This record gives sequence, structure tokens and C-alpha cells, in this order.
Amino acid sequence: MIYEHKLFLDNLIEGLKLNEDLLGGAAAGSYITDEMDEFSDIDLVIAVNDESYEKVMKERLNIVNSFGELLSAFTGEHVGEPRLIICLYNNPLVHVDFKFVKFSDIAHRVEDFKILWEKDNCITNKMKEEAAIFPVPNIQWIEDRFWVWIHYGATKIGRGELFEAIEFISFLRQTVIGPLVLLKKEKQPKGVRKIEIDAPEFLDELINTVATYNKESVYYSLKNIILLYKNLRNDYIFDNFQPNIKAEDVATRYLEDIFINFI
Repeated sequence: MIYEHKLFLDNLIEGLKLNEDLLGGAAAGSYITDEMDEFSDIDLVIAVNDESYEKVMKERLNIVNSFGELLSAFTGEHVGEPRLIICLYNNPLVHVDFKFVKFSDIAHRVEDFKILWEKDNCITNKMKEEAAIFPVPNIQWIEDRFWVWIHYGATKIGRGELFEAIEFISFLRQTVIGPLVLLKKEKQPKGVRKIEIDAPEFLDELINTVATYNKESVYYSLKNIILLYKNLRNDYIFDNFQPNIKAEDVATRYLEDIFINFI
């Protein structure tokens, strides 16, 4: 573990012990796999006594302020997680994400985090109630949406909304391509995070999906997204899988029409 991370966590543990409403704290993410480096943030889960949860949620900005020299903090509604507090601390300078969770919900988790401190083994015992389940992509869910997404991207090229098209291709790489690549490598499907390290053999193909501010570049990036998706899709097809062949045909032909008429 990096010295700055250890220094912060040592201070955190002492702070947790002083708050009677908090039953323990655990680390998630790269801490679990001992892959933290000097650029890593710290992902923390804080177990809160159910009876005190509403009180803690109102006071959580003051609580995180007590753990160190807090430079800035804000809640995580923008990522769909209002329980989250995203923080930047100084001395040591470190990014820390706190998720405040009711103790009764602590067993509902996507990974087996490492407990930093707990009262009376309460988190350890609670986690035994159910196994961690990391969400994986559903290829039918993706297929049902993918060709609509391709049509949308093509319309952005045709209208000349290239910033939107480039951002949308990033969304497809993050939501579809990255997770499928990582699953193929038997890694957790966390978008494109660390994909250069976890799947280096896909690097050239992924680079070909990155567009510059140019209609032709955006067109070829979207074409390469399609090619990569179709190649990856073959690894995940199951017996009841229903490819949307008509939507695929219409959407891809529409993209070609955009190339012919607007580029």
C-alpha cells in the first residue's frame, strides 16, 4: 500500500472508533486486489447503525470532515448513488469515495471488500448471509438497444453534431465494448478502466474506435464499434438469444447512407 493511503486509513480508523453511530468501515476497489498505486483513489464502505442512518446522512459532510484535512466534498447523485460522498483531502493528498450504507444492507454487495475496522465482528458476520455478485452485461439487453444506438450516432454525424457523436461513441465503448472485452479476459466488466493493462491485445482495435473532430473519423470509429461488437457478441450468444437482424441491417445501411450523402 502507498504510504499516503496508509496514513489516511490509519486516521480514518481512529475516527470511526469515535463515532458511536458507525459500526465499521471497509475498503473496496483496487485495495481488495492489492493493486493500488500512487494514482489510486480509496473506495470505502461505511456501515451505519440502522437507527442512526437518517441522522448520519444529514451529518455525513461533517463526519468526513473529521477524518482529515478536507479540501472538497460533494454527494454522488450525478452517478446515481446518493449515499456516496466524493472527497479530496490534503496532507496526504488523496481522493476518497465514501459510501454510507445501512448495516442491514451491508451484505448486498458487488465484491468482497476488506474490512478495516468493525465492532464485534458485525460486518464479517453479516457478509456471511449472502455472496457478493458483480453485475455482468446481458447480451440480449445490449442487442435490444445497440442498433438504435448506432442509428442515433449516425444521425449526429449527418447533422454535424460531432461533439455529441464523439461523446456517444465513448458511451458505447464504456457501456458495451469495454465490459465485453473484460469479460472475455475473465476480468470484472468495469467499462474501459484499466483496459490497456487487462486486455492489451485489444488495444489496436480499441484505438480504432477513438474519433477526432472530423466526420469521416467519426464515421469510421462508429463502423469499428460495430465490427468489434459483432465479433465480441459471438462469445456470449446463448440458446434463447434473439439477434435483431432487421434493425442491424437498417441501422448499418443508414450509416452507409450518411457516409455517401453527408461526408
